Amino acid sequence: MLDSPIFATRWRWTAGRSLALLRFMGGKKVPPPIQRMKSDDLLAAVFPQALACQENNTGEIVIPDHPLVRETMKDALTEAMDIQGLKKLLSSIGAGDIRCLAVDTPAPSQFSHEILNANPYAYLDDAPLEERRARAVGMRRSLPESVLSEIGRLDPNAIAEVREEAWPDVRSADELHDVLQDFVALPETVREALPFVPAGTIVAWADYFAALALGNRATRAHWGDRTYWVAAEKAKQFVAMFPDSSFDTNLPEINAGAFSREDVLTSCVTGWLSHIGPGTTSALAELLALSTGDVDRTLLCLEASGSILRGQFTMASRDQIEWCDRRLLARIHRLTVGTLRKQIQPVNAAQFMHWLLHWQHVAPGTQLLGERGTLEALQQLQGFEAPANAWEDRILAKRIANYDGKTLDQLCLTGAVGWGRLSAHPSIGDGTGSNVSARAPRRVVPSSVAPITFFIREDSDWMTERQSKKSDEVANGLSGRAREVLAYLRLRGASFFADIVRGTRMLKAEAENALWELVTAGMITADGFDNIRAMVDPRRRAGRGKGRTARPRHSVGRWSILHASEAPEREQTLEAMCWTLLKRYGVVFREVLARESMVPRWRDLLITFRRLEDRGQIRGGRFVSGFIGEQFALPIGLESLRATSKHPRVGEMVTISAADPLNLVGIVVPGERIPPASLKNIVLRDGVPVDGESQNGSHAGETKSPLFDRPGVAPASRHVA
Repeated sequence: MLDSPIFATRWRWTAGRSLALLRFMGGKKVPPPIQRMKSDDLLAAVFPQALACQENNTGEIVIPDHPLVRETMKDALTEAMDIQGLKKLLSSIGAGDIRCLAVDTPAPSQFSHEILNANPYAYLDDAPLEERRARAVGMRRSLPESVLSEIGRLDPNAIAEVREEAWPDVRSADELHDVLQDFVALPETVREALPFVPAGTIVAWADYFAALALGNRATRAHWGDRTYWVAAEKAKQFVAMFPDSSFDTNLPEINAGAFSREDVLTSCVTGWLSHIGPGTTSALAELLALSTGDVDRTLLCLEASGSILRGQFTMASRDQIEWCDRRLLARIHRLTVGTLRKQIQPVNAAQFMHWLLHWQHVAPGTQLLGERGTLEALQQLQGFEAPANAWEDRILAKRIANYDGKTLDQLCLTGAVGWGRLSAHPSIGDGTGSNVSARAPRRVVPSSVAPITFFIREDSDWMTERQSKKSDEVANGLSGRAREVLAYLRLRGASFFADIVRGTRMLKAEAENALWELVTAGMITADGFDNIRAMVDPRRRAGRGKGRTARPRHSVGRWSILHASEAPEREQTLEAMCWTLLKRYGVVFREVLARESMVPRWRDLLITFRRLEDRGQIRGGRFVSGFIGEQFALPIGLESLRATSKHPRVGEMVTISAADPLNLVGIVVPGERIPPASLKNIVLRDGVPVDGESQNGSHAGETKSPLFDRPGVAPASRHVA
């Protein structure tokens, strides 16, 4: 134990606990290398034999009677190890209560997997890492079937390729003679026993065999109803395998030395396995017309020598054990790994952006339909804050064919969907006052570009934690009228607009401004989204028209405080946020979240993503090139990304708004970043921004909004919160 790192580690721990080794000196922390040096100096003074060269130590090592040494030995023997348990085990073995049984297994025991897979620094010996990797090849075959079917199954195309390469390519009589030396016996029915053997093999080799037979170098042998091709050098070995066999011609006597039937079987099976790849015992027995017992015993001997490995390599094996030459298995494994690496080859930023347009149903032909499609689009976009006046005509209309605002109102009025500003307004900060100016509070100015988002009420755990932290002290940023309306809603609860006007005794215009100010501050919401339209549309606010044609200034539905329910556990909130981001982007990495205002720190998300990956629910890796750090993806999204990247580019043109969540210009794809409050449109050709195509207003071929693109609408950038 004195030679192992356990003693040195426990010694430093004990010395630090006893204050014999100072961790701080002069108000500064002592660097770990200096602590190790001083620990060694202290050990040399107290226990010199522990650091002395063991080759120079003669006799038994005497443990000094020192309190630090006694404590270190006690910790190492009783905490790091179980010395009492070892004594009990050895006593039981000596008394015969425990019987030791040595078993030779073809693969390492499951208890040794952790050792075989350990990093090189876990070993104190000088064994090369290559040796442990060689042993790990056999370990891979002993994994559970559930694991093999997912990650351990060899690629069928790789097996077929190696079989094709390993099968002899005979081009002359001499090459056929060499093949017969390896096979010992070549059945004429080899094609029937091995379907993967190229068709017409025996027919193609017939002329070469005729030349060998004419030169008395080979002949046909018969045993039962089977016919074999046998070389003259292997005639005696063939007779040893099949004593009652006969030959068409008499071959010359060739001294082959002393051999047994087992030696011949070993040579024959080895030759066949080196050319056919994975095969079962029954397949080899049927091919050579040997008994299953003879072939099984031969395979076990070859396995013990380490030349072949057992396992289930092909899907056709089912429950049967297959055998494969170690050299061929290594080639199949390399090809399988290469195929897997090609499958996860990352795509470039343009391919990812092109796929993301389809993933979010913006590309032509991918739009959603009806109420169900609207709910699916909102579920994908929930948590992303965009200007209030951009949601319908510039975001949802791009994703939903024949978009109708009544469908959105229906989802809101039935309670399936809610909306509101969830991020903290600059005048409020994060509830701690850290973002509030020390000189003067910032006013909340009502704005049509106030950022709001949607949330699915049944799936809103992601917003609970942040919303629960929002400060209630907003008097410094709100106007007096807004504070009165807020107090009324807190006292009376959800209220209609007429009740608010009557209860606060305000003018309708004053109540409208107060409500819009509270929406901009993120303090209130409403039953329907038509409340937002009534605030943003100047014609509705002016009540233009006469009689029945007059526009209603206000909509149905009540106004209420936007508050969160009881905050769940932090892990549950982070996990819900991770799932929300994965549904929105399919593939998540740090740069793609640049425009997200509701996400926690990337470090916290990273821990949750890794936990989901460990559960097998998502995939981790490098899926998009050009970005550093870890990336995570939904399995279905990853398959879709790989399939889309293989399609040829056809110059697909897609126009999006600057407020769209897919405005990742300057973030994921190159270009100058465009602020979301801008009225510019972005034109993408196969995921790449087109220079000179972005312009103010609507792009050619794009339908203008019937709601906000009317004369008299104030520019969206007039009031930016």
